[in-house]
Amino acid sequence: MAQEFRTIGLLDHLGHGNLGDDATLTAVLSNIRSRCPDAEFVALCLNPFDTLHRHGITSYAIRRDSKIPPPPATSAAGSEQVSGTKGRLKARLAKYPRLLGMLRAVNDALVRRPKALIGEISFLLESFRIARRLDLLVICGGGQLLDSWGGAWSFPYTLLKWVALAKLAGVRCYFLNVGAGPLQSSLSRRFIRYALQLSDYTSFRDHKSQTLVQECGFRGPSEVLPDNVFALDLSAMPVENRQGEQRSVVAICPMIYCDPRVYWEKDQQVYDGFIGKLADLGASLIEQDRRLALFSSDIRIDLPAIADLHTALTRKTSRLSLDRRWIRPYRVQSTEELIATMSGVDFVVTCRFHGVVFAQLLNKPVMALSHHPKVATLMADFGMAEYCLDIRKSDAQLLKSTFARLIANQDEIRARMASKVAESRRLLAQQFDAVFSRQAHVREAAPSLLTTAGIGESGR
Repeated sequence: MAQEFRTIGLLDHLGHGNLGDDATLTAVLSNIRSRCPDAEFVALCLNPFDTLHRHGITSYAIRRDSKIPPPPATSAAGSEQVSGTKGRLKARLAKYPRLLGMLRAVNDALVRRPKALIGEISFLLESFRIARRLDLLVICGGGQLLDSWGGAWSFPYTLLKWVALAKLAGVRCYFLNVGAGPLQSSLSRRFIRYALQLSDYTSFRDHKSQTLVQECGFRGPSEVLPDNVFALDLSAMPVENRQGEQRSVVAICPMIYCDPRVYWEKDQQVYDGFIGKLADLGASLIEQDRRLALFSSDIRIDLPAIADLHTALTRKTSRLSLDRRWIRPYRVQSTEELIATMSGVDFVVTCRFHGVVFAQLLNKPVMALSHHPKVATLMADFGMAEYCLDIRKSDAQLLKSTFARLIANQDEIRARMASKVAESRRLLAQQFDAVFSRQAHVREAAPSLLTTAGIGESGR
């Protein structure tokens, strides 16, 4: 198989700061590389410049708008002049709304749409040339099968496009432990169904994802196995030195849930209430003589939420006026820095799916605020459903009482997480062995490769 797969493409919607996605690529890349040591790898992603920097492999854009060009050579003054001209023209046309509307319609019909179509055709041809270089295309996992960010023409179309191009080029395609949902439009569901029907091997990271895709009409064989990040090698990761630290440290990891500035579902009242609840919890923990660490596994999009939580906390407790060290906001920039930061805390409160995964990998008792069924499913799979609260429905008092139980039961929780993580890592190792260490066409194997390896049933 190592000789057969000379060039392997790894597709993931990463490059915009989600360290869960970056850890997914790291885990998949290292596990396949150890089994196919002679293979060349290329990444297909949203930000090829960032991915090349972080992972050191050739990277290409998966969407036309992801091809970020270098800064233009024109001067700032020239740019301002063009911008000023456009601004004055728009200001004049604004006095004639019907004319402005007509001009916009003409521009859309005669300029924007034809230009976009020509650009997409050109990008498809370029992408096909990339696909022809591959022997295998792997959709790396994570929450790939969704349409909440951009609708059907974002994630669903992108996946179908690359899988179809790969199959036209005679390339095998694997969907490796992917998550699904939400899929709100019928077009999204069709795109995902068509893409999976072209796949040579399909596995999901939880049963709800598998069921959702089957409800969309997918009838092909599939497996259910843990999320790929559980296969991440932590042995070479740095850790934080806690020597001399007597107070326990609680990580509170907010997200921009319903934040009108950036989130796809916009509700200022819900967002403010969410930040307020976390601030109430954090203030009570400081009063209990615990320190707080503020960060997120999404290093770009969640920054406003971290700043807002920090501001809210300073208004909630008088201790901060005496000693600012009660709260430490972290600006992590990589998976390694995130692991090092999380290794230095005792408990974790998080909203994001991979925030929970990282806590479980590091054996940190975690309380989750679920904004998506995948978070509740993961916590339930670990026997920790009682420590998973609905991000919208739970109030500050429920957060405090649930966290108190987490502290009281921390030894039992750590033992349970350690056992479940070890099982997840074992299942993933068997999956990578079965799929990437044998010269076999996965779709044609009967029974399935994973069942033969003893994974199929135990992973369900």
